Order: sequence, then structure tokens, then C-alpha cells
Amino acid sequence: MAHAAHDEPPADHDGPKVLAVHGKVRTIQVARPQAEDVTYLAATKKGIGITLRHFAKNFFLPRRKAADLGKAGGAPAQQAWKNEIETVQYPEERVEYPERFRGLHRLMQRDDGAVRCVACMCCPTVCPAHCITIIPEETGDNGTEKRPAVFEIDELRCVVCGLCVEACPCDAIRMDTGEHAKPVYERGDAIENRESLLARGIRSTAAQGGLGPDWREHAPAKAATPASHTHAPTKKK
Repeated sequence: MAHAAHDEPPADHDGPKVLAVHGKVRTIQVARPQAEDVTYLAATKKGIGITLRHFAKNFFLPRRKAADLGKAGGAPAQQAWKNEIETVQYPEERVEYPERFRGLHRLMQRDDGAVRCVACMCCPTVCPAHCITIIPEETGDNGTEKRPAVFEIDELRCVVCGLCVEACPCDAIRMDTGEHAKPVYERGDAIENRESLLARGIRSTAAQGGLGPDWREHAPAKAATPASHTHAPTKKK
């Protein structure tokens, strides 16, 4: 009885259906596909229908204007009848970028035209994409100790976070050009160097080192604290 119970197939299983058991030999039911599934005619017909529907929609219906291509969302009733082609005939047509678009980097200049960067290494340290490379060198100037001999930014790795601009202590790098990264065939052509960044920059409006070496003398005096707001120190009990 125990052997017979062992030979009985389980009631619930995920494998093929067992029809009979003879000792160690089991007879199973082979699940054969239907004729339409073997020939793939139904799937081919369905795929061709989807392709023709997309072709007719994109070929006959009017395309959205270039000014609307950069705008996400929109009312479904207004977007349903448009086709789905997003090709922009650049440079005749250009997508309008959002107001918060930063653009490519640029290096700012001092009054004498020299780069404002002092190679403090704050921007490559804070960069999450590690796309900034700086090699410092001595300037020989008593006022500025270092400057970047090499300043490179890989625009293909940049995530446009703007942390380099926030971390810079001397307003040497900005991201307010509004220029889109240019298309390139070689990866090396997408790397901005010191010369290209300086050519895009202008003289900075920030004062280097405050108001000069005697900036403390020109600093506005602090307003005296009104007597009504002064409090005598309290003695500890």
C-alpha cells in the first residue's frame, strides 16, 4: 500500500500532466501548440497592423511645432491628434529650453584677463560625476599662489548639477551660458579645456578678495546695539 501511494502522482504540480504511472515509468501529456501559434500568422498580422497604424499617424497627421517639442505634458485632447515624430530640423528649428536651463560651463576672468580660478580643487572634489580635471601650477604672483595649468571638463559625463558653481569660492566658474553641448563624433572632442572655457567667459563682477588689501577699513561700521535690547549678564545660582 505504501508503494502504491508513492507511485500516485501529486494532485497539484506545475509540471506536465501525468496520465498514468507504471512502476518508475510515467506517462505524461504533451502540451502541443495550436496551429495558428505554430505558424505565427496571428502574431505577424498583429505586428503589421501596429506598424501600419504608427506609419499612418506619423505620415499624415501634422507634426508638433518646434516650440512645443521641448514642453512636457499637455492636455491629452490637444496632443492625441498629433503625430509622434520628435525630429527637429536643426539649426533651422530649435527647441526652446526651460528657464532653469544652465548650459555649458565657462571660466571667468580677472580685470587683467587672467583666469580667476586659484586651483583650490573644490569643484572636482564636489563633482558627483568626476568630470572635472585640474592640474595646478604656481603663478609667481604674491597675490595669487596657484592657477590651473590644465582645466578640463568632460561634458559627456557632466550631470548639469551646478555643484561646481556653488562650491567655487572665487566666482571662477559659471553655468549660465544657455548653450547646448555641441554634437561630436569623437569623445575627446566633447572635453572643454581651459582655453575654450575662457573664450566663453567674461570679466567677473565679483570683487576678488573683498575691496582690496585694506577692505577692513572700508567695511561699513556695525550699528550700535540699542540700549533697550541689551541685557545684563545673569548670575548663576
